[in-house]
Amino acid sequence: MSEFLPWKIQHVTLRKPLPELSSEAGFGGIFVVFWCDDIPVGQLMIPAPLLPITPAQFATIVPPRIAKAVGDRIFAGCFQDSPPAESQKHATMQAEYLTQLLELKNPLESCSRSILSSASADSDSAASPVSIVICTRNRPEALKKCLASLRKLSPQPTEILVVDNDPSSGVTPEVTALFPEVRCISELKPGLSAARNTGIRNTTGKIIAFTDDDVTVHPRWVAAIRRVFDDRNVVASTGLVLPAELATRAQFAFQGNGLGWNMDYLAIDFDQKFFQDNLKSGVPVWRIGAGANMAFRREVFSSVGFFDERLGAGAAGCSEDSEIWYQILAAGQSCRYDPEAVVFHTHRSDANGLSEQAFSYMRGHVSALLFQFDRYKHWGNIYRALVVLPRHLMTLAYRSLKLSIARTFMDPEKESFEPPLGPQIQGYFAGFAYYLRHRHLPPDPTASRTSRFA
Repeated sequence: MSEFLPWKIQHVTLRKPLPELSSEAGFGGIFVVFWCDDIPVGQLMIPAPLLPITPAQFATIVPPRIAKAVGDRIFAGCFQDSPPAESQKHATMQAEYLTQLLELKNPLESCSRSILSSASADSDSAASPVSIVICTRNRPEALKKCLASLRKLSPQPTEILVVDNDPSSGVTPEVTALFPEVRCISELKPGLSAARNTGIRNTTGKIIAFTDDDVTVHPRWVAAIRRVFDDRNVVASTGLVLPAELATRAQFAFQGNGLGWNMDYLAIDFDQKFFQDNLKSGVPVWRIGAGANMAFRREVFSSVGFFDERLGAGAAGCSEDSEIWYQILAAGQSCRYDPEAVVFHTHRSDANGLSEQAFSYMRGHVSALLFQFDRYKHWGNIYRALVVLPRHLMTLAYRSLKLSIARTFMDPEKESFEPPLGPQIQGYFAGFAYYLRHRHLPPDPTASRTSRFA
């Protein structure tokens, strides 16, 4: 296997002259993110052998990559996917809008105007107090970077709360002491869900935004979240998670494969139609987004409950975020993914970290499916656990076998950027075992504790 070369991440503002993408020694390629002012509208991965690319060449590559996202901003959601029954009609409508888009003299300027118009119209959301909660466990350097990025937010949140999930170590207060605007509290019970629930109970904002300690945020993150919640039908939101770096093979594999958050650049509403259409096969709530970039109306926790403390890091491994989105949709409410809310995540950098993540993701996912079935008796969760996931793992095994044969007999240098399969299979069976051990425990053992908003 050849040596992995890191990929450069380059952010390109499209309302400025396009740069030349040069070939630089020591890089495997360039991961380009396209922006219209503060709005991400597309991305492109360019391997090193295709470089350099001149500005003129670059100009021919960009339009197809951004057309849907720019058109969606100008024509208010017209480029989103439609239900299969309406696909022909919707395709015709999209073609009409695409023609209009091509006829605009300066579509990026129109896109920017639509963003500014939206921002000026959100007087209600602009006044909404936003509390930011960061749960951490002994990662002082990462936390310091995260908190430093929050200082650049415009507008600033109402409050920032750090929940220390291992107070005995003493490392977190040393970091938060450098940020007087940050309040730090302790949660002795291990687990991300327990820490998040403590954060909910100890904040005051009408909107509660969560991010992780290995994340830095875009300066307009709070503004974007507020605009999402200007729509009263939305009670939960997620946003775009971009990589902070692609310096190792593990980070590249996470970003480019099913484990990662390979998100779209179109805003998407996840509503009752989405929920009902997928109920029989297992509602794919993980598509809604990532817990590293999510926000909620405070009142939703009074109506559907808190994070399930049997799930998440420090417990089953993950899926505490998707499980609460499932609760929200099952209660008849809506979530929205909007790429305007941007954060930058530092993926696990080594093979061991990626393997642990693959195991935890699968164990948490299976556990969540079974806990959801216990709660709602929706048989689609069982169908996914017993049919869809085994089929998925067999597909991965077949693909892995083909790649192994290709490397052995045809191309020994053929690259593999697949997350490890073994930990995913182990995580699948571990999910059932975890469920059997924890199914009788309450989702939130501290539910009787008086909250600050009850």
